[in-house]
Amino acid sequence: MLPVEAFASIPSIDHITLSPDGTLLSMVQRFNTDKEQLVLVKLFNLADGKSRFLVKADSRDLNILSLSWANNDQLLMRGAYASSRYGTPVIETRLLKIDIHSGKSENVIPRQFLSKLVRVPQFQSNIVDDLPDDPKHILLAVDGLTDKLSTAVVKINLDGELTQLLVTGRENLIDWVADRQHQPRIAIFHQRTTYQIKERDAATNDYRLLWEFEALSADEIWPIGFGKAANQLYVSAYHQGRRAIFLVDLNDPQLKLELVMSDENYDVPASMQYSAAKQKVIGLGGRYIDEEYVKLQRSLDTALPEYSNEIISSSQDESLMLVLSSSDSHPGQYLLWDRKEKNMSSLLERYSQLPPDLMAEKTKVSYQARDGLAIEGWLTLPQASTGKNLPTIVFPHGGPISFDDGGFDYWTQFFANRGYAVLQMNFRGSSGYGFDFMQAGLKNWGLQMQDDVEDGTRWLIKQGVSDPKRICIVGASYGGYAALMGVIKTPELYRCVASFAPVTDLQQLVSDSKSFTNYKVVQKQLGDDDVDLELRSPVNFVTDIQVPVLLVHGTKDRTVRVKHSRQMAALLKKSGKDVEYIELEQGDHYLSTNQHRLQTFQALDQFLQRHLTQSGQ
Repeated sequence: MLPVEAFASIPSIDHITLSPDGTLLSMVQRFNTDKEQLVLVKLFNLADGKSRFLVKADSRDLNILSLSWANNDQLLMRGAYASSRYGTPVIETRLLKIDIHSGKSENVIPRQFLSKLVRVPQFQSNIVDDLPDDPKHILLAVDGLTDKLSTAVVKINLDGELTQLLVTGRENLIDWVADRQHQPRIAIFHQRTTYQIKERDAATNDYRLLWEFEALSADEIWPIGFGKAANQLYVSAYHQGRRAIFLVDLNDPQLKLELVMSDENYDVPASMQYSAAKQKVIGLGGRYIDEEYVKLQRSLDTALPEYSNEIISSSQDESLMLVLSSSDSHPGQYLLWDRKEKNMSSLLERYSQLPPDLMAEKTKVSYQARDGLAIEGWLTLPQASTGKNLPTIVFPHGGPISFDDGGFDYWTQFFANRGYAVLQMNFRGSSGYGFDFMQAGLKNWGLQMQDDVEDGTRWLIKQGVSDPKRICIVGASYGGYAALMGVIKTPELYRCVASFAPVTDLQQLVSDSKSFTNYKVVQKQLGDDDVDLELRSPVNFVTDIQVPVLLVHGTKDRTVRVKHSRQMAALLKKSGKDVEYIELEQGDHYLSTNQHRLQTFQALDQFLQRHLTQSGQ
């Protein structure tokens, strides 16, 4: 059994990327002492092996979202931090430029420009176009030029010279897509539950409506990106009930959707890869479509046959490539592929404290819900187990419009390493399974979505995998909600419940969204009937909970506010229930620091040992 610390450690290296000339690696590294929890931007020279640090920050204050090269001399760092606006807790983002020679870092938006705005934008990191042929400029989407939501596009000079207002915003305009000629071309508007996708004419600044649809409807058409030709736009829309990728010629008055990629069983991810070196679209939906890159991927998979291999970065001429190779039982290693020299060398392990030979494998499973709907999931069994009569963790995912897949998961590996079987299920409402499946989750929290979780638990018992007296339900965010509802609806089924950052009060969740532009969309997802929301909120049913409860929540959680757990814990204690409540000081929704992961996993380890160690206790 590995120590808890091995699983509680955030990857020591993350956001690794190659400089355009292929001589340097930038990366984010974390360093912790008893007094400090640091996040650092590190530079590594591939020629001489020397490294140095450029940025140092407290990881409790700053979450680095991404790191990219603007040119061979400057890095762009997207960061997020917890803040408050007009009394409402929010997340703010910023985009910093880092001079790799001096180590100096500053906001890419000059103070002089910010001082002219009506209000300081909450989000300042949305790059519309990185302008690969113009390494000293980027196009950035910026709100705040007026007192209403109206997102403009500015051309930022990375040397600190004049910032140019390229396109003024319009009311309810929230985002932009640039074409390959570097014009902000597609404007996305949002009001209440309605979205409009419009095309902007650069010459006249006129806008043409392309599509209008309701949020979460079958009519959704979302722009992905442009091909090389000026009027080739790739979009994500539904085809026979599954998300697919289409190509649209914007010159066509009918805007006919030409099907490019679909899957009869699953949604195709709305993603695109474009090679600036080759000046063409090379990948769609998470896989290559260009024959040259199909062969590259085939070469990778032949060299590393038991792994999922992804090219995550490359030099400008694509002669050097960074590869992340991982599997369900391998947390991932970074490799450098020199295509000219035709060799590949190992650089770094993503989780250095988790030996792959001690990790468990995932098995894809399927079971029927009580109404006959097929539910897919993943079963992880401890190494060297018989696969029968095991203490078990039922582990529904968060979101809930999300999904679990067959990739590496440090939570699951932690449980399996402790001797527990783990079931993850993609209950109705999960993404990836088409329109009807996702739609079935609307206003369904605590109802059929919850039944799918329960049916998975009963399926495990019927299969003989689980000891029915030693099952604990564990979850985070929506999964934490589902965990609590599980022990409320079927107290006889679970021996304990552990919930991280759970939603406990649906009324409160809807009410808290009133300050945000997605308020009506949240109502569409959860419902707007207060009585109905009360009947589906764990906080109103604490007296029905008959098993021990572990609650963990961060004080700076901006996704699900800490008051959800505070109120739940207080009511459980008042009712005399067995509850342990841990509050993570300055903790967020994602366990972004080593200290908070360790604190949470230590509590989980002790809690599960107490309640799942012996049958019948």
